[in-house]
Amino acid sequence: MLKAMQLHISPSLRHVTVLPAKGFKEFIKVKVGSKRLSYRMVFYCLLFLTFLLRFVFVLTAIDTIDGERKCSTLGCLGKKIGPRILGKRLESAVPEVIYRVLEEPSDQNETQTRPESPQTLDEFIAEMKDGRPDAKTFAVKLKAMVTQLEERTRTAKIQEYLYRHVASSSIPKQLHCLALKLAHEHSTNSNARLQLPAPELVPSLVDNSYFHFVLASDNVLAASVVASSLVQNFIHPEKIVLHIITDRKTYAPMQAWFSLHPLTPAVIEVKGLHHFDWFTKGKVPVMEAMEKDQKARSQFRGGSSAIVANTTEKPKIIAAKLQALSPKYNSLMNHIRIHLPELFPSLDKIVFLDDDIVVQTDLSPLWDIDMNGKVNGAVETCRGEDKYVMSKRFKSYLNFSHPLIAKHFDPSECAWAYGMNIFDLEAWRNTNISHTYYYWLQQNLKSDLSLWQLGTLPPGLIAFHGHVHAIDPFWHMLGLGYQDNTTVAEAQNAGVIHFNGRAKPWLDIAFPQLRPLWTKYVNYSDKLIKSCHIRAS
Repeated sequence: MLKAMQLHISPSLRHVTVLPAKGFKEFIKVKVGSKRLSYRMVFYCLLFLTFLLRFVFVLTAIDTIDGERKCSTLGCLGKKIGPRILGKRLESAVPEVIYRVLEEPSDQNETQTRPESPQTLDEFIAEMKDGRPDAKTFAVKLKAMVTQLEERTRTAKIQEYLYRHVASSSIPKQLHCLALKLAHEHSTNSNARLQLPAPELVPSLVDNSYFHFVLASDNVLAASVVASSLVQNFIHPEKIVLHIITDRKTYAPMQAWFSLHPLTPAVIEVKGLHHFDWFTKGKVPVMEAMEKDQKARSQFRGGSSAIVANTTEKPKIIAAKLQALSPKYNSLMNHIRIHLPELFPSLDKIVFLDDDIVVQTDLSPLWDIDMNGKVNGAVETCRGEDKYVMSKRFKSYLNFSHPLIAKHFDPSECAWAYGMNIFDLEAWRNTNISHTYYYWLQQNLKSDLSLWQLGTLPPGLIAFHGHVHAIDPFWHMLGLGYQDNTTVAEAQNAGVIHFNGRAKPWLDIAFPQLRPLWTKYVNYSDKLIKSCHIRAS
């Protein structure tokens, strides 16, 4: 039982004394000096009451805004103060019925048959003001509007991905025109059929004192940009040997271009795959795997129309499946890098370049990097400021829900990038990397393409596992073909930039602010370029 207390306040308000008392009257009694209130006491009392009234007014105003107009001032004050004193949280002012309606699963048939919902927030607010509905009706209409807008957004996203897929998979008519004109030059102009390189420069092709680069491409314009940017930015271009590998159909246009546009003093070699004896004799494992892979993809993926028709998968999943259909993932130019030791048996070290990169600095220091006995010098893609591009690990490419993948690999292991790679061919020849690559391609086919979807990097991650030496990210900036977060200034500060992704710089869907980094190496005054209407923008 509580004991009554006596409160004594001095006239100057400097001393407050609490003393026990016998009764309730004594407890509330305040003794002040000689039973007279001073003016100072009155002033402080009025000040305290003014503060209290303002406090009550603010709480009442908040309740009025929340719609709780039925509670009295003292009641609202109690509701505000009570839970705080007791350490309890206030209940939500949102009616429970709204949560129930929003949490109910949507019926697809009902969604298709319901009347048109408001298209904008302003329309919705106007309709609610006119109808003055109850909470349940409000929630139903809000949910209908949001659901309908979500469906339209999803459809628009999928259409965007489909159009980008078509645009990136097709050959622009300007590039097709260039290939045809170059083929015509090759057949009618002897200057377009020059031996590359000249006979006196042939010994340099196997001379390890040169800096050897390998480019595999069936795109003449793209190859010309890689070659031009490499030579123009090299301190000693006379020490460059660029080996260009292409397929049979592109060989004549490729040779014609580099015959008519020599990059002296660099040494340029153009060879078709049909020129490699070992490649034409017997069965090449990667070619067999590619043929089976193409058949399997056409059978299990059902083409772009079947992918887009899926109404349950998220747009990003649909985009990934569309990307898996891209011809480049089935291109021999992509898979051929796994046979580099056989293609160049006399070379010890090479730098491999993709045809969608631009070289912006002297690459000779790459030969000074100590690989510590590793085979593949590459930039890791799990560390960097750009979390969208540099956040790739094994789980980003391999299907770890499959027991075969889960058994052999770590999902959190850092991935690395193809596009600008240093390959120690001498160290490579002492490994079983090529065999491992082919083995896992076969396993993916046996698993109905369930180990991974995209073409060359996933089996590359597996085959080079334990054989990768991480190099500085300066040497290889990624992502310029699938995101425009990278600023022009950031890209200009990189040694090599890579337009990996659908938005290739030679396509109309390229990001306009990044495209000039590529177009600066195209001579738009060239008669062949002009005749095919190839423009910078």
